[in-house]
Amino acid sequence: MRRSKAEVYLHLVWATHNRQPWLTPERTPLIYHCIVGVAKRLRCTVLAIGGMPDHVHLAVRLPTDTRISDLVQQTKSASSKLTNDLHPQEFFRWQEGYAVFSTDRKGLSSVIPYIENQEHHHALGGKLRPSLEETDEEVI
Repeated sequence: MRRSKAEVYLHLVWATHNRQPWLTPERTPLIYHCIVGVAKRLRCTVLAIGGMPDHVHLAVRLPTDTRISDLVQQTKSASSKLTNDLHPQEFFRWQEGYAVFSTDRKGLSSVIPYIENQEHHHALGGKLRPSLEETDEEVI
């Protein structure tokens, strides 16, 4: 092999502080845009983003020189700053922890629709995967 090859696919989940429903329909597009922008700046390929008013799911292909903790810290930091700048009367923040799950290329065929259809899964009692919804620090 003449050069290195890595396919590192991750499914990340993190929640708002105290599971507050701060990700409203008005805010979500800007917050997601911010998260995607930071991920791209870190040279991640964003495969899917979705969530509910109290949490976010993100699927990415991670380059080998980007640390998972940097990706999460920088996306959470930038998106909370953006939200607080736009809504200074509220103190938006994310929960401290996050969950991260690795998958392979084949696994993406179920992970991506799961992320993109979060509202459907939650609203209609769709098939949730409890292990992929848990964001408590103990899971990390």
